[in-house]
Amino acid sequence: MSSDRQPDVDAVIARIAGEFDALSKQQKLIARYVEQHRDRIGLDGILELAAHCGVQPSAVVRFAKRLGFSGFSQMQAVFRDGISRQIAPARSYHLRLREVIEGGAKDLSSVEIAQGFLTGSMAAMQELRDGLDAGEFERAVRRLVETDQVWVVGVRRSFPVASYLTYALQHTDKRVGLVSSLGAMQQEQVRSVRPGDVVIAVSFAPYAPESLAFAELAVQRGAKLIAITDSRMGELARLADSCLLVQDHATFGFRALSGTMGLAQSLFLAVAYRLELTHGGASAAAP
Repeated sequence: MSSDRQPDVDAVIARIAGEFDALSKQQKLIARYVEQHRDRIGLDGILELAAHCGVQPSAVVRFAKRLGFSGFSQMQAVFRDGISRQIAPARSYHLRLREVIEGGAKDLSSVEIAQGFLTGSMAAMQELRDGLDAGEFERAVRRLVETDQVWVVGVRRSFPVASYLTYALQHTDKRVGLVSSLGAMQQEQVRSVRPGDVVIAVSFAPYAPESLAFAELAVQRGAKLIAITDSRMGELARLADSCLLVQDHATFGFRALSGTMGLAQSLFLAVAYRLELTHGGASAAAP
């Protein structure tokens, strides 16, 4: 980098997000991979990274230079240092387990499948706890505490999370609406959104067009958007007032909801606690 002081991983990711719109198509592929697999950047070689992104190694070098590094090795050093700053034995353990799981081992027993899936879920929760953005989380809590009306949208894989948040938030004094696709009524529901309302949208790549459309129209109508998603560079995050990132990696090709549901429950509990402290607005914790 041009500065004498080496940036940390979060600073690099923030810079990538800030320049994302100006990146080429290949560089955007690399950017998304770097954000979502930051642990691997410190371990994999340039050939492995290029293969994962479906680009040539020269594209990875150009990407690193665009960020101000002399080349891939200097950029990788930042991510490698980021790994070493965490609890090394536990972190290394999770990385090794993930590699085994993602390798798709054959001839596993039913118990081994369950153990592998649960291990992957535990690793996702660990990553969420270690990487939770305190500022974004506090802003999301504050928005929910201050508003009178909350709308929650999430379809397909995200629907269980949206449904839970709707149920849980109904244990407060807020008016809460679940945006559903029933009867293709989303366009009609968005007409009820008013300035000052808060929308919680849950969606992951490839982002559900229904959720994106509702979020965009709601923001245009003056609502604040809380995005629960997997990338700060994604379409949903760009609309958000607060962006809560979570990565539920695939285990045996199946994406769990452990981290996402844990984040949703944490968000509700923080809101309920704040309401109870301020004016007794939470009638009871959701069972």
